[in-house]
Amino acid sequence: MKRLLPVLLITTICCFFIFRLYSNVSNKSSFKTGAERTEQYLPYLKGKRVAILANPTTVIGKKHLVDSLMALGMQVVKVFGPEHGFRGNASNGAKVKDEVDAATGLPIISLYGSKRKPSAADLADVDLMIFDIQDVGCRFYTYINVLRDVMEACSEHKKELMILDRPNPNGYLVDGPILDMRFKSGIGQFPIPIAHGMTIAEFALMINGEKWLRDLPACKLKIIKMQNYHHDMPYTLPVPPSPNLNTQQSVELYPSVCLFEGTIVSQGRGTQTPFTKLGAPALKGSYAYQFAPVSIPGMSETPLHMNQVCYGLDLMNYDISSLRKERKLNIQWMMELYKAYPYKEKFFDRSQSNQMGDINKLAGTDQFQQQIRDGVSEQAIRASWEPGLSQYKSMRKKYLLYP
Repeated sequence: MKRLLPVLLITTICCFFIFRLYSNVSNKSSFKTGAERTEQYLPYLKGKRVAILANPTTVIGKKHLVDSLMALGMQVVKVFGPEHGFRGNASNGAKVKDEVDAATGLPIISLYGSKRKPSAADLADVDLMIFDIQDVGCRFYTYINVLRDVMEACSEHKKELMILDRPNPNGYLVDGPILDMRFKSGIGQFPIPIAHGMTIAEFALMINGEKWLRDLPACKLKIIKMQNYHHDMPYTLPVPPSPNLNTQQSVELYPSVCLFEGTIVSQGRGTQTPFTKLGAPALKGSYAYQFAPVSIPGMSETPLHMNQVCYGLDLMNYDISSLRKERKLNIQWMMELYKAYPYKEKFFDRSQSNQMGDINKLAGTDQFQQQIRDGVSEQAIRASWEPGLSQYKSMRKKYLLYP
């Protein structure tokens, strides 16, 4: 018996670690988006006339949610499409018209054309609205604006809104200056930092809780949570969230790189891998890496520096894990390229091209531009984001659904 004890002990230990290994595999494989948890919401949809705010990211596995629900006999009466359209074939900022979906015959009502939210007539034959589109966790990514607009419409017309929650691929990141509401615009509607660190459902709770629906009552929400999700969880998007965020690298670089839309530096629009490179013709001689933006229908028809060779930084193979480790926006790239640019008075000058955005609206403050011009240190720039950033982090905790 004494001889058997060491064998039994080793066997027990091995079994324990094998169990832990398979348990971890099981936990990872048991992650589900809200849309995938059909048992949580299909019974609720039965007998209801349903409208869905959707785009190509609205999927269950490889099948679109709209197609899945109709195949299951649910009464989908119409679809609403955000920026880029229901099928995702509209360019950045392009107006989208109402149409009929060729695949399903459903009417598609654009919320990125003549109107920004459903009207009373649009919702007259709707019992329940569903919101299911993939966000990327940034203040200047317009889907959180669409969320607020839809919540307003549902509040006004007494309709319930069901949110099928999805991961924030940048959910680990809460960073940047808080939007000064003097710079409120289409790319900044809320007093939040650049990277907000919330899922769409959590953000909806914040919209209600912070009373961001003007003078309207809170929107009635039914949230279908994800299974086994946490904010630090790396998540590779199964479908690109928009035409110019077409790689996982671009999605994770976006919170830092999109600030360059307010500069003369191209972010790679007009190439097949936007938001993974930075450059301008005037940086020739300072950098060896080069690329040339061209017109690409459906992505960027008239990109900044079209048909010109740009020189700068190749971020396609940049180690994203370093961003996750630091848990900060990378503002060093902005500081570096401004320092290298030979015509500094033109770096933020929008009069050079209608493809340049407003750096103050993107950053959410007029301080950032001036700090870059003045050569202020990164530490001092970050210090200027306080106490607003810490106050936001404290507020955010009230609305979190996941660890």
